[in-house]
Amino acid sequence: MASVASWDQSAQQFQQFFADQWAKAVAAFPTVPAGAAGPAAVQLDAAKLQELQQHYVREATALWSQGVAQPSALKDKRFGAAAWAENPLSAWTANAYLLNAQALTGMAEAVQADAKTRERIRFAVEQWVAAMSPSNFLALNPEAQQKAIATKGQSLAQGIQNLLHDMGQGHVSMTDESVFEVGKNVATSEGAVVYENDIFQLIEYKPLTAKVHERPFLLVPPCINKYYILDLQPENSLIRYAVSQGHRTFVVSWRNPDESLGHLTWDDYIEHAVLQAIAVTQEIGGADQINALGFCVGGTMLSAALAVLAARQQAPVASATLLTTLVDFTDTGVLDVFIDEAFVQMRELQMGKGGLLQGQELASTFSFLRPNDLVWNYVVGNYLKGETPPPFDLLYWNSDATNLPGPWYAWYLRNMYLENNLVKPGHLTVCGQALDLGRVDVPLYIYGSREDHIVPIGGSYASTQVFPGDKRFVMGASGHIAGVINPPAKNKRSHWIRADGALPATHAEWLQGAQEHPGSWWTDWSAWLKGHAGKLVAAPKRYGKGNQYKAIEPAPGRYVLQKA
Repeated sequence: MASVASWDQSAQQFQQFFADQWAKAVAAFPTVPAGAAGPAAVQLDAAKLQELQQHYVREATALWSQGVAQPSALKDKRFGAAAWAENPLSAWTANAYLLNAQALTGMAEAVQADAKTRERIRFAVEQWVAAMSPSNFLALNPEAQQKAIATKGQSLAQGIQNLLHDMGQGHVSMTDESVFEVGKNVATSEGAVVYENDIFQLIEYKPLTAKVHERPFLLVPPCINKYYILDLQPENSLIRYAVSQGHRTFVVSWRNPDESLGHLTWDDYIEHAVLQAIAVTQEIGGADQINALGFCVGGTMLSAALAVLAARQQAPVASATLLTTLVDFTDTGVLDVFIDEAFVQMRELQMGKGGLLQGQELASTFSFLRPNDLVWNYVVGNYLKGETPPPFDLLYWNSDATNLPGPWYAWYLRNMYLENNLVKPGHLTVCGQALDLGRVDVPLYIYGSREDHIVPIGGSYASTQVFPGDKRFVMGASGHIAGVINPPAKNKRSHWIRADGALPATHAEWLQGAQEHPGSWWTDWSAWLKGHAGKLVAAPKRYGKGNQYKAIEPAPGRYVLQKA
């Protein structure tokens, strides 16, 4: 960051500083497409720039005047430890950094450019500002220095060991991964694999009730993650909850692709996974129809599969639930900064004909969407302080990365994120069928999370305007994962529902008539799902059905254990 004195300069110098920082940010974070807004393209609003300069000079003068003798209070959690306040020079350094960061962020807001360029500049500046925090450097972090002295250097030695360990595993440790084992203390709901092919295993769960609803229930999780986000612990397992509500429950467990599966396409995943899972669940359950749920990308794939079935004039799904799902990709949030024609073409050249998107690359991208919380927080704790992060099942799952077949990924980028083709009737052909979501006339339960940074709430809500059938929209508090995994017993957060059931054109209009309800949305969803699940029948005594679908192995199966 620039020194405080360098800021009391002309507008031209101020703009040049921004251009220099922008160039450094792009160089440091090459995943941000640089071509859309290089330094030469930066133009700042003159009025905003003048206002920003005046504010900066005023605050910088005050900071210089008080010097290190009486540093002002630090309001950022990165500098919340007593060591920062007790060391005047450190406190002054932190305050100077925060002032510079505020100014640089303000300059990004003052950029005059198209919306996409502005978002890219904001993103790059956010990455640069987060990386340059004095808390990230041992020489500037008094908390880490005090710990090194108190432990006689042991914290630094442990930090180096932690760094070497993380380099070996290929990612920064967000939790104590040694505490968890899939099938032992995460993904523990009792069940069995009753079908498998090269792409997925189908797990059936042991009933927890004497009777079950006659229509089986199938969950389609995202293939970019492991399925057990839906089954972390018994007390927060959506799968166990569904079973406890009397549903004969099945889940798709995706195989973690290796090079031998690097040729798989979107059509392969729809025909040989989603549609196959629907058919097998239907056969095992002996039901004319099943209920289905799709989460995130799983919801997008389920929607495409339903459109294929509609084109084939088949209706094996009685109702569908879409959790934090994009169908209309008009509003994709911060992920849009990565997507343009050049980026998609590059990916198509790299892996459109075959190959893998490595799971760690995808995981790193998602982590840098929240750099302070999901990257630098752990860099400081693990390496500068020599700490082991506490055990947390959700973060263990988050680090359990999954590869993606290149052709699937490249097709998804172009047809969903870049061109938004799924909502264009007849524009896409999948599994030999022209897709038209307007023909998917099944009851839908659509859920979105208010603070979701991966599937913005407006993007979730947009699905209500695409499908023609009976729909119910519910908004929950929190983000992409925490909003979904919110069991009723915790009595946490809130959810919002419109009593009149109206679904106006925008989420903002919907929210004006919505009422807040304390606690989890799961109970509302459960009541809705029971209305589509049919009568109660005796629970099955064994997994699968006959000789064709026998228990292959206990849940969670082999596929979920495969590492990227």
